[in-house]
Amino acid sequence: MDDMHYLLADLQTGRVNRRGFIKRALASGVSLGGITAMLQSCGSGSGGSGPTSITWATWGNTGEIARFQAFTKKYNTDHKANAKLVPIPDYNDYGAKILTELNGGVGPDVFYAGDTQIAKFIQTQTIVDLTSLLSSSKSQEKASDFNQGLWGAARTKGGKIYGVPTDCNPHVLWYNKKVLQEAGITDDPAMLSSQGQWTRDAFMTMLEKIHAKGKYGFILDDEPSRFWNWATAYGGRIYDDNGFGNFIVQDDPISLDTMSWLVSGVRSKLITFGATLPKGQGDDLAFMGDQVAFVAAGRWYLPEFRVTNGLQYDIVPYPSKSGKIGPVNISTAYIVLNKHSKQQDAAFDFLTNFVSSAGQTFRLQGGGNAVPSVNGADDVVLSGNNPAHASTFLEARNVGYALFSAEMGTPGLTDDIKTALEPVWLQGADLKTALGKVALMANPRIQQAQSQLNA
Repeated sequence: MDDMHYLLADLQTGRVNRRGFIKRALASGVSLGGITAMLQSCGSGSGGSGPTSITWATWGNTGEIARFQAFTKKYNTDHKANAKLVPIPDYNDYGAKILTELNGGVGPDVFYAGDTQIAKFIQTQTIVDLTSLLSSSKSQEKASDFNQGLWGAARTKGGKIYGVPTDCNPHVLWYNKKVLQEAGITDDPAMLSSQGQWTRDAFMTMLEKIHAKGKYGFILDDEPSRFWNWATAYGGRIYDDNGFGNFIVQDDPISLDTMSWLVSGVRSKLITFGATLPKGQGDDLAFMGDQVAFVAAGRWYLPEFRVTNGLQYDIVPYPSKSGKIGPVNISTAYIVLNKHSKQQDAAFDFLTNFVSSAGQTFRLQGGGNAVPSVNGADDVVLSGNNPAHASTFLEARNVGYALFSAEMGTPGLTDDIKTALEPVWLQGADLKTALGKVALMANPRIQQAQSQLNA
């Protein structure tokens, strides 16, 4: 959505008057005729009477935006409110665009912040400390009503909360039953997990049989959090100080062993590194085409898997030392409040209704692509029994964690770790040497970022 949509929203909410609107529109290159048409489309251009107007922004694909629009319409009807959605489809441009607006003293009253974006908003002091609001009578849910592993960098080390998890996506392994059957595998991964026998050895035995049939066993995505999942499921640590401190994979025996195991799997071709797939082919397409047995993802794959004719699938946790479920990453985003909003009460009312049990149920029902972050809405995941072990999503959420604050709160760190480890996967570089270089690169930046977040 371009800047004129924001300017129109500011006019409608009274944050800019008619003269200011015309001046800024002309400066943006809009013709007088275009300005006249816009003024007519939104009435006189003053705030007017009636309910307080607020704007809120998020990214999303077409289906997600449609569901957000439906929620906004329902909220307006139920609360006699006037909230307007300003979608910004491209996630890659989203954070920078919102920050520019906020630094200019304008922008949406309420907006989404990605897990790697929220620290920047906290550091620039552009969003509201929600701690006291969440404990007040204005809040539909208290902070304690949300899964405590989901706060990530939205809650500082000192306990201040700046964003509320909108919903979440615990990472699990999706498995293609047809590919397993064609490889002669009779053990069901979910059944092995329920029996405490879902270990790396059991997993690798399956990959060997699948590889012998000429298909992909498992596709490993190149995002660092996907590597960390395998380590933490086995009890390894990635950052010290409860996730706020230094990068320590190179010194943690379990994590180093797990990373070595992954590297060995890639080099033996039992595991396929995602960046080596043919151009245009993602792991979801390979899965739907019955070409791969296991892919790692959250519930976001359900909408496309459930409409693929003949696709037989289920989910299982990551293998663990105990054979049962262990803690892995949970993808999440946060909804936050613009510190410069002139409609703080109305904005927070929208925010708290959006993340409430009723709000999440409405947004996620009917085969939605995420898992509730709040108590009382779990039935949306279990309804329809799709996949058969859908309860695994809830179990993974209950023991999992949002991306570590050390990584989430350090601008650009995730991408830099990804780049630093690529030679290991693609060129045969030494793993421990590469991890040591990551620590040297990352730790000073983590310390600086954390000092700014807790200043």
